[in-house]
Amino acid sequence: MRRYWIAACFALVVVQGQAFAVDPTANTPKDPVNNPQTGKVAEDKAEVLEQKAAAVKEGEATPAKAEPISSVEVQAVDPAGAAPVDDPITCMARTIYWEAKGAKDADMEAVASVVMNRLGHDGFPDTVCGVVKQGSEKKACQFSWWCDGRSDQVQEAVEYDVAKEIARKALNKSLPDRTKGAMYFHDRNVKPDWAKEYIRTTETGKFMFYKPRDGAAK
Repeated sequence: MRRYWIAACFALVVVQGQAFAVDPTANTPKDPVNNPQTGKVAEDKAEVLEQKAAAVKEGEATPAKAEPISSVEVQAVDPAGAAPVDDPITCMARTIYWEAKGAKDADMEAVASVVMNRLGHDGFPDTVCGVVKQGSEKKACQFSWWCDGRSDQVQEAVEYDVAKEIARKALNKSLPDRTKGAMYFHDRNVKPDWAKEYIRTTETGKFMFYKPRDGAAK
């Protein structure tokens, strides 16, 4: 009888021990995409990658360490599409989204390449947000969505997720430049006068792309 009592007590201790054991994953975010800390990591990485891309074009020393942004990290930035447009990922993703939402990936990727081609190039700012917002002080934005007077908040979550993934690849320098070095583009349905001053490099289903004849920005 004593042996049965001891066994029962032992079983109770084991059960209670399991019930009150510390869960090693208790402090681990269940959804990293909605974790602000994950987003901050991505933003910090993006700033270093941005500096590196601009420094290469300006002939300056590049940051010693530039880690790539992961797919999970980039989706944690501006998850609701309503954050201030003041970091490289959000500036890039909103530009891709508003300039080419609803278009094919090739069109969206090409818009990202134009932003990266301008970054640090003579005549353009050395930050992604600076490139995107250039001209706003004169009410002549290079990217019209930034000063069209409309809300900049995202309306289609799925398309914005695609835009953020493309922004990630662009900042990681893992996105092939299908524009062939273009720094300007316009919708295929319009014929702006300024296009005559540039060399057409390529076209996609939605856009026509150009670069300066002498390599200088105008």
